[in-house]
Amino acid sequence: MIHMRPFTRFEERNITFLVNHSVDFTLVQLTATGLKKSIMDATSPMRTFFAEKGIHNYEEQLQGPAHKHLTKTFILNAAESKETTTSLYRPMTKKGDPRLWVSGLRDCSCADDIHAICALNGNLYVINITTCDIETAFNSDVSSHLKDLIQEFYLSSHHVSDELLRFFQNNANQWFESEVTADTGIGRTIETMLGISQNSAKTPDYKGIELKSHREKRSSKKNVLFTQTPNWELSQLKSGREIVNLYGYNCGDGRKTYQNTVQCNQPNSQGLGLNLELVKEWLELKHFGHKVEDVAVWVLRRLHDRLTEKHHETFWITVDNEMHDGKEYFRYRSIEHTKNPIAPQFDILLDQGLITVDLLLCRPSGHGDTYSFKIKKKGMPLLFPESMVYDLK
Repeated sequence: MIHMRPFTRFEERNITFLVNHSVDFTLVQLTATGLKKSIMDATSPMRTFFAEKGIHNYEEQLQGPAHKHLTKTFILNAAESKETTTSLYRPMTKKGDPRLWVSGLRDCSCADDIHAICALNGNLYVINITTCDIETAFNSDVSSHLKDLIQEFYLSSHHVSDELLRFFQNNANQWFESEVTADTGIGRTIETMLGISQNSAKTPDYKGIELKSHREKRSSKKNVLFTQTPNWELSQLKSGREIVNLYGYNCGDGRKTYQNTVQCNQPNSQGLGLNLELVKEWLELKHFGHKVEDVAVWVLRRLHDRLTEKHHETFWITVDNEMHDGKEYFRYRSIEHTKNPIAPQFDILLDQGLITVDLLLCRPSGHGDTYSFKIKKKGMPLLFPESMVYDLK
């Protein structure tokens, strides 16, 4: 695996500015060898980025010069824009490891410089974050292609959220009947009103924005981040049923179930708790009895991926609710709008007990097993630095 050098404070400031202005990008470090040979390795994050943005799919590309893909590219700095091309290819040598090169990059780069590569409308934009003061350029009175690009990203990203916010504002102070009287009833009703089909997809709900609703009367409880099954191949036990067989309890009809919360540094009433194994980069479910027993494992990197793909942008919807004649009615109360969770903070909040996991296994209701990662209310601003609250009352 190719490791990028640590960011300087200047580079961190540039990255933070791009993130806060909703600019999607991938990063690449130009090594001395790459600068000399005009070659860069297309790392796994870069390949994923190009595929998601519709720029190029290396997995479908054959080896050799005849299959090289060229993409219009602009190299940007504070004052200038240079139009060029990026070559994306797989050489005949070795295993055809994915490569790329931006023509003209040698003229404006030094060894070990880090570049942000952005994608918009089928074109690539390359910014040297080691040398370019992006925030100063953006705030300058002088017009530039860099400034225009950032504004276009920002306006584009806010188009959907503005549209969604208008929907809730236009329906404020109205009472709606929940489709079903259940914990999930209000969320399902909101999705129906927005034309979102019911499915089990793990991707965000509305045009890239995740929707999470909860009742104001339960506001002191936790917010659900996502569900994620353990990695059974790495786990000591191989299913939820095996966990229930060993640590579950009778549910009154002869069957066993397990429904409880687990967290780090504090075993629950059945002796189960979480442990961060940072050397292996695992989150472990363990039984803390007379002898500590391994139960199950989640890979931390996979949990980080779930967090960032699910909550790139989220509307956390709080509602007032009332019951009449056995039916539930609700109205919108407020929305917290978050963006860009800080993935490394996830581990810290787990360790602090601010993120926990609800195990709901072999339930008498017949619902499938779920492993629900939840965050306490006071942990929200630590995980989501970008937050806006809209009062709908």
